[in-house]
Order: sequence, then C-alpha cells, then structure tokens
Amino acid sequence: MSAAQRLYESGNITYMRTDSVNLSDDALKSAEAVISKNYGDQYSRRKKYQNKNKGAQEAHEAIRPTNLANKEVKMESDQSKLYKLIWLRTIASQMSDATLERTTFKIGANNYSDEFITKGEVIKFDGFLKVYIDGTDNEEDQSNSGILPSLNKGEDLSNLKMIATEKFSRPPYRYSEAALVKKMEELGIGRPSTYAPTITTIQNRKYVVKGTFEGSEREYRELVLKEGSIITNNAVENTGSDKGKLVPTEVGIVVTDFLVKNFQDILNYNFTASVEQDFDKIASGDKKWTNFLKDFYSSFHPVVEDVQQNAARETGERILGEDPNSGRKVSVRLGKFGPMAQIGTVDEEEKPIFAGLLPDQKISKITLEETLNLFKLPCYLGDFENEKIESNSGRFGPYVKHNSIFVSLPKGLSPLEISLDKAIELILEKRKADAPISNYDGFDVSKGKGRFGPFIKWNGLFININKNYDFDNLSNEDCANLIEAKKKKEAEKLLRSWDEEGIRIEKARWGRFNVIKGKVKVELPKGTDVDKYTIDDVKALFQKKKTKKVKKAPSKSKKQK
Repeated sequence: MSAAQRLYESGNITYMRTDSVNLSDDALKSAEAVISKNYGDQYSRRKKYQNKNKGAQEAHEAIRPTNLANKEVKMESDQSKLYKLIWLRTIASQMSDATLERTTFKIGANNYSDEFITKGEVIKFDGFLKVYIDGTDNEEDQSNSGILPSLNKGEDLSNLKMIATEKFSRPPYRYSEAALVKKMEELGIGRPSTYAPTITTIQNRKYVVKGTFEGSEREYRELVLKEGSIITNNAVENTGSDKGKLVPTEVGIVVTDFLVKNFQDILNYNFTASVEQDFDKIASGDKKWTNFLKDFYSSFHPVVEDVQQNAARETGERILGEDPNSGRKVSVRLGKFGPMAQIGTVDEEEKPIFAGLLPDQKISKITLEETLNLFKLPCYLGDFENEKIESNSGRFGPYVKHNSIFVSLPKGLSPLEISLDKAIELILEKRKADAPISNYDGFDVSKGKGRFGPFIKWNGLFININKNYDFDNLSNEDCANLIEAKKKKEAEKLLRSWDEEGIRIEKARWGRFNVIKGKVKVELPKGTDVDKYTIDDVKALFQKKKTKKVKKAPSKSKKQK
C-alpha cells in the first residue's frame, strides 16, 4: 500500500483506496488509442465492468495510470513494478478476448505401441494475452500456462528431448493475508472494511501466526531421454515453506474445534453471507432490525446457555502412553500458558509433573519420546566464571540461564541440544549487546530490540527509535535528543502526582486517563475531572481494584454415563 501511496502522490495513478472496477470515459478513450497504436485495432474492445460485491466502495473510479501512454515510470523498484502491473491490467481489461482451442495431442512413437498424451490449449487469436506476452506480468504463470504449439494431424515430430520428473503430493497451501481476503470475498464473508480488522484480530489473539519456516530441501530425480540415451539427474527442490503464511496455533486449533463442535450453525460459511444480505435488507428498509435480532437470539441464546452448562472444557488433550520409570500416564494438552506435557493426573495421590512444549513442537505431532525428553529440562551444561549454566524452556521460549541472567536461544536451537561453548557464546553476545552505549545525567544508556522495534533504555525509561536515526550507530547527541524528547512527552502526560505514595495521573489515549501506582493501572473514562481527585480517592480506586472479584462460571464436565 505504501508503494501505491507514493505512485498516487507523484500523480502516476488514480486514487488507490477504492474497490471500483469502473473506468471514466476519458480513460476508456485513452486505452483505446494506446491499444490501437501499439497492437492494432483488432485488439481493442471497449468494456465496462460491474462489481459483484455489494459492500464495495465505489466513490472513485478503478485504480489506473493517469496517463496510459506511459508504460513505465522511473521510480523505486517496488513502485515501478507496481505501476507496470497496474498498467498491464488496465490495458488488458480493454482488449479483445483471446480465442483458445482446447486440444488433446496424441503422439505415437516408432518403437512403442503406447501413445504420449498431452492436454492444453492452442491460441487461435491472442487478444488480451498479447499484452502479457509482450510484457512480464507473471513469468511463472506463463511457463505453466498449458499453452500448446499449433500442430496439424499426421505431422511428423522429432524427439529432441524427453524429460520424466519425479513428483510428490503436496498438502494444500496455507493462506497468506491476500489469499485469505480473496477466499472471504468468494464465500461472501464480511465486507472490504472488515477484512483488515478480521486478519488483525486473529493474529492479536494468537489464533494464527505468520510462518517463519523457509522449507526444507528434498531430492527428486529427472530422467532425460536425449539422442537415444537416458540420463538420470538428481535435483533438489524446496518444500514445506510457510514463510509469510498464516499458520494456526495450538490455541487457534482448540478454539476452532470447540466452536465447530458447539456452534455449527454460526461457524457455517453461509451464515455470515446470509447475515450480510439481511443487513442490506435492513439498510434498504425491506426488513426491520428488531425482528432480525429477535429471530437470531431466540435460537442462538438457548445454544449459548446449553454450552455454558454442559460443554466440557476443550484442551486438545492427547494421551501418548506411559512413563517407563513411573508407569504414570503421559499426555500433552493446552494449558494456561500454552501447549504443555504432563506426567500423571490430578486424581492420583502424587502430584502431576508439567513441562512446556518447545516452539517448534505441536500437540498433534509430538511423540512419546520427544515428550519424555522435555522432562529432562533444565539441563546443566557446565560452569562459566564459577557460575553454572542451565538450558530450559519457559513462557517466552527456550533460553540459557547464567548468574540470574536469561539469554533467549535463536530459532532452530533446542535447549536439549545446545552445547556449553554455544551457550557461552550467546552469553557473551548478550553482554556486548546490553553494554551501555552512552551516559546521560549520570545514568547509563543501553539499547535493544523488542516486540515494538529498536529502543534505548535510560533511567527506567524505554524510548523507541524511529527511522530518522541510525540504530546501529547512535551518537551521544542522538541519545541526548531522544531522552529529552521522551522526558518532555512524559511531562506533558503527567497531570497529577503524589510522590510520597508513588501515585500519578496521566493522560491516556482517546481522551481517557490512567491512575498509576507501580505496575498497577486504573483507567478513568473520558471527561473525568481529575483535578477533583484527592489522595484518598485514588487510594480507594486501587483498593477497589484489589478487592474486586471476577465472577467465574463454575466449570462443569459432562455427566458420566
């Protein structure tokens, strides 16, 4: 989207935040002129399209080049590629249809009774394909397009080369964000304004994560028949990559299974699509919203009540076998802090033993042997500087511990396999990374990278580093400027302060206020007159938060038969 924004700001394309597929009359005339000039009159055919999505935002015309005579623009690489794609699609949309003939070739051989068969299409008139043949919209699609050469029946062919390639079955590809949006459009789920929030929500709730596995190499064979001899070639392909794809987590799988099991009607693909149609009827005045809600809740609410009273808690539990040492049951399931392994049950006299699964382990795939190895953690690796080093796995992933300092292990490195030398190397790297880079007002300045990007730490303050600074080469002046800007911002946020009690009131987002004491925070609504609050009032807020009890519905298991 940022590349499209740059193209729009430079005047090379029309407004890009639109779902419209309509082109203006000026654009249609310009496209007709460009096509006739570059490819001939027979390739030009004016067309008007209609958006099938009722919720589409069509206040503007379709995204197109402002000047169709410009096939390319000289800008940054991503922007130039995007412009060329937009130009190709715009021109192709106003060209004649291609004429293709579905064809099956049966090729006989002099020395064999069997026939070689291939199916594909023969181009009779290339039409809009002309622009893709001359351009480069997607080279991979062209090489696998199934287009056959034009041949005549009875024509003699010479065998220049014949290749037989070993193929493996592949599982369905994971959805990327764009592919998921396309699928939701096909199913009629949601509207353009809800696609981005939907994808953001499932990631924020850890139902899916973006994959990072780049795949593994797999060998395959090619048999090449050339000039009467067969040559066997061994080649390598990359398989199993999920990098950038949306991969379901254990939490996502368990939650989905629970919802599908107990709310089949709501989880039906057609449900959301039908609700969207009802919304359209309500908007047009053909249906009363009160009747719609009444019909929905009259059937939905009893299901919720039944599930709340009778449904068992889903944990995705798998029983793997028995511990060879104790004979107790070994299982894996989803716990409060994520997937975990368990030896024993709560019904036994001896308490169960727990261990967290490693990041690359799944409840559905882990074996008994791998599970038992988890209970070997923490592992003693050796001593360094008269302090022992241990490897373990916690809530935030695998780590090594030395002298009360925790060092996270990089991806792909298991706490069960790490060596002492590698652990010492990681400890020294962390020391170097955490070493102060400057000093300001008597306090050291250190830097690091967190979930929100690079930062510096000074006197308990974490200060984000924006792109205007070179994070790898921060000077003393840079650190001073960042700290002063942060201090000024914090001072502007502060409204009231009781230093002796360690309590303060600060501005929060969207006009609200936060009353803060240490790590405890109480939020005040927008419009609150904070000047009227006394120290007794704010103390009462923290006391109320401390004593407030959240009512939880008692967990109920299904009745035993």
